[in-house]
Amino acid sequence: MRRLAFLLAALAPLPALASPATESEHVVGEGETLNGIANRAGVKATAVAQANGLKAPYALRLGQTLKIPRDASSKAAVQAKTAAAASFAAKATTKADRPSPAATSSALKTADNPALLKESVHIVGPGETLGGIANRARVPRVLIAEANGLTQPYSVREGQKLLIPRTRHYVVRPGDTGFAIAYKHAVPWSQIAVANGISPDAAVTPGKELLIPTVFDPQLPSQADRISSSTAVKTAATASAVADAAVAAARAPAGNAVGRFAWPLDGTVRRGWKSTSSADHHDGIDITAPAGAAVRAAAAGTVIFAGTEAEQFGNLVVLDHGDGWNTAYGFLSKINVKKGAKVKSGERVGLVGNTGRAKGNELHFEVRQNGSPVDPQQELAKAP
Repeated sequence: MRRLAFLLAALAPLPALASPATESEHVVGEGETLNGIANRAGVKATAVAQANGLKAPYALRLGQTLKIPRDASSKAAVQAKTAAAASFAAKATTKADRPSPAATSSALKTADNPALLKESVHIVGPGETLGGIANRARVPRVLIAEANGLTQPYSVREGQKLLIPRTRHYVVRPGDTGFAIAYKHAVPWSQIAVANGISPDAAVTPGKELLIPTVFDPQLPSQADRISSSTAVKTAATASAVADAAVAAARAPAGNAVGRFAWPLDGTVRRGWKSTSSADHHDGIDITAPAGAAVRAAAAGTVIFAGTEAEQFGNLVVLDHGDGWNTAYGFLSKINVKKGAKVKSGERVGLVGNTGRAKGNELHFEVRQNGSPVDPQQELAKAP
């Protein structure tokens, strides 16, 4: 996902989530990632993954014990890094690093706002510091720094978007499936299963509380990996920039000039897609159309879900098109296909309706690649 710990010293030393100079094993804490652990240990993320038999997307589970592979060079690098961090912490008492009166006033005004404990993206306000943001979000500062590629002195600027690596919690409800839970949270079920130490094929149990890991870019190299690449050192790309580039690459229609998918119906896009890095993110597009209008498959595929997801999507159909691509059709008034059915491109899968969180008669349409939402309009043919 939390109670608010308020206005602690903004530049308190980074939490000792790992003991990089001495650890040969590390127990995974809430919100930690493979890259973050590798960074603090001074070893390559790939080396940690290999030592522990981890496979992409390298999801970790709370309480998991990881072996930290070490050699003489990594120990020397960690000792130098630790000394530099200690020196920085000793000097980190300048006025610029303290919360300004404006930031303190803003924090006082928002201390009782529960949204601060839930946001996964934070827009830096006037006078805010990384330490203050971390304290109010109840997420260790070091995790926010690593998620956003920040380096000492961990400065942030007004208007900057910060990804908050927050572990969410979800209590399984009667009728839930792993697929439905994964789709609701836009996190592949395989990663949720790994984070909770359960088999991806196991049935979910009503009443069980699940950890929902936050995944920004599981393939992002660790700092040690970047140091081994001169190109990466020169560019010093931030985590958000790398993630944006990955999303942009995923959007490319793979040489199809008319779009990877066909439009599912004619209508007006009332609300567009917004990335998960946006505070008001939206995983798909909402297309207004008359009630009962036919909704058609955007491409040939197999129905992997056909049912009701009352909390968000209402009547929902999800198609698997292979190569990690899925399309979803929500807010339907009627579903015309069944799970397991093979459908052709343009075949009717349902009718426009006003179920779930619809704001009228409309279709909620999503495109996902490997479980992650991408902008449908980048994958669709020219608008009808």
